[in-house]
Amino acid sequence: MAHTVCELLWLKSLLQELKVLVEEPMRLYCDNRAASHIASNPVFHERTIHIEADCHFIRGKAARKEIVTPYAQSQNQPADIFTKTL
Repeated sequence: MAHTVCELLWLKSLLQELKVLVEEPMRLYCDNRAASHIASNPVFHERTIHIEADCHFIRGKAARKEIVTPYAQSQNQPADIFTKTL
């Protein structure tokens, strides 16, 4: 998720240089409920044993409403066609 957030922030800065304003938060769909909750909810921090800087980075962006992490079911993931065998 952290690498994808970095890519989203880069795309947003590129759009800003091209004078395209994006005012709503970027959506990062995730099919892992635990990762989504850890990224957006600070209460889950106490339940995790090892927390990395990536999680703090994502949580900070979510707290500033730069990204939102809605849940997407696995069967609704179009990228799964390319990553999993049919």
